[in-house]
Amino acid sequence: MSKLIVPPNKEDHIQGDIDKNVTLVEYGDFECPHCGAAYPIVKEIQKIEGDSLAFIFRNFPLSHAHPHALHAAYAAESAGKQDKYWEMHDLLLENQDALEDEDLKAYAEKLNLDI
Repeated sequence: MSKLIVPPNKEDHIQGDIDKNVTLVEYGDFECPHCGAAYPIVKEIQKIEGDSLAFIFRNFPLSHAHPHALHAAYAAESAGKQDKYWEMHDLLLENQDALEDEDLKAYAEKLNLDI
């Protein structure tokens, strides 16, 4: 079985059991249209595979192409410090057209984050 070049670590956000057979790692940018298009596909794969799949999302903001990506990644990481990473992850990918700082603050408030 292939090993990940960068193995899962304590900094990762992981859905599912990392000791299962398959680990899907996405290096993603919350403003990237391709990441947005992949989002429902990943959700469907998770639904189909169930407990046999672990999913890791690693922030990889392409700030030169996506001016809001870095702040969106910061918002997700900040939410993660309050155990709401995946909720913020989903909000950001479901609302890629609204990633201004005031939008990020509104998402934090929606998730009842301490900001």
